[in-house]
Amino acid sequence: MRFLTLIASSLLFASSALALDAPKGPVILTVKGTLAHANVGATAQFDLEMLEKLDGRTGKMKTPWTEGETSFSGPLLRAILNAAGATGSKLQVKALNDYFAEVPVEDAEKLDTILATRQNGKVMSIREKGPLFLIYPFDKDPALYNEKYFSRSVWQIKEIEVKP
Repeated sequence: MRFLTLIASSLLFASSALALDAPKGPVILTVKGTLAHANVGATAQFDLEMLEKLDGRTGKMKTPWTEGETSFSGPLLRAILNAAGATGSKLQVKALNDYFAEVPVEDAEKLDTILATRQNGKVMSIREKGPLFLIYPFDKDPALYNEKYFSRSVWQIKEIEVKP
């Protein structure tokens, strides 16, 4: 009996550890689709603080949209998808102006793509392509520096829809 109680309490703790807290600050990203960890209705919503607590990286690189080397930092795209419990094969990454790009989930899984929240250490404003900018690891793999990945590098991101 004691063993069953221990297992039950372990399962309860594990499931609550996977829960995604509701945002406390302004929502800057909404993830929708098939999600195991929705926190607002059927969506997973994130504020800046929630995003910056996820596993992330900083990369210093040249891009077609900036002058010279620029530092971008933010959560790994795969960390966001994991936090939301998202399952699917492609992402529709949508900007504030409703522009969108289709991005294979494989780009999140195999590449260190980030949703940059900061440029040169400063929180990105809408005027500076924020609040979120999908950045490929151009600093790690020069082969990514081409039109295919440039077209997937959406800025002013507001929403990600996970599709089958």
